[in-house]
Amino acid sequence: MTLSRREVIDLLARHGLRPRRALGQHFVVDPNTVRRVARLAGVGPGDRVVEIGAGLGSLTLALVETGAEVVAVEVDDHLVAALREVVEPHPVRVVHGDALAIDWDAVLDHPQPGHWVLVANLPYNVATPLIAELLDRVPAIVRMLVMVQYEVGERLAAGVGDPGYGAVSVKVGYWATARLAGHVPPTVFWPQPAVDSALVVIERRATPAVDPAVADPGTLFALVRAGFAHRRKMLRGALAGHVDAEDFACAGVRPEARAEELDVSAWGRLAACAERRRSAMGP
Repeated sequence: MTLSRREVIDLLARHGLRPRRALGQHFVVDPNTVRRVARLAGVGPGDRVVEIGAGLGSLTLALVETGAEVVAVEVDDHLVAALREVVEPHPVRVVHGDALAIDWDAVLDHPQPGHWVLVANLPYNVATPLIAELLDRVPAIVRMLVMVQYEVGERLAAGVGDPGYGAVSVKVGYWATARLAGHVPPTVFWPQPAVDSALVVIERRATPAVDPAVADPGTLFALVRAGFAHRRKMLRGALAGHVDAEDFACAGVRPEARAEELDVSAWGRLAACAERRRSAMGP
């Protein structure tokens, strides 16, 4: 029921369309790959799945085969008619909109609220900010299986000591656990990208890794952004104006450390200590 390479090319031609580089469009044209993604997502009858960047619906059809309820989100005005042609004969709801701007409460509360799984081949140019936004703002999405550029996948799943560890790794670690679940070669896409892709599983924690009552998330992530903006500097320099010697001592963090040496718990302690010091100082 999924689309082959020939079917994708013919569908685009029939609608007078070509892949749009500005939107990072690379369509999966290998039925085995989309079925593999659906299988790794672990969804089936009774599950609710939202797919972002549904494109021409090849992955959408593989998700339908599992028996899950599927909502397909697509931003491209030109693709929506072709997507509807492919998927609306099946139990799929198509939402035309920008995943970074739509009202997720309205989309996911239909017909009633509940837990959702995100399964998506994400455009390379929006994958990182989109995942961060969904973790921050859409708690109804409790699990994700995303296909992203391999380097991005490494950053999403990285821990302290891994080469890809950075600010987005801390963001993911605050809200969820993440792991690489597979490799996807360029040959399964049309047109072929210049890089390999990775499958990443992200599972939301029942509660954040750092209690928001102990350390405000806004303060914590402000420190993370400042630290990684100057990742070659020692933290006493990178966080100057945000954290002082008393805060480092309170948190048990060395001022000589660099941002990539701190896990999410250490960032939380540093944020909590900075907040307590400022509160004690008064207005």
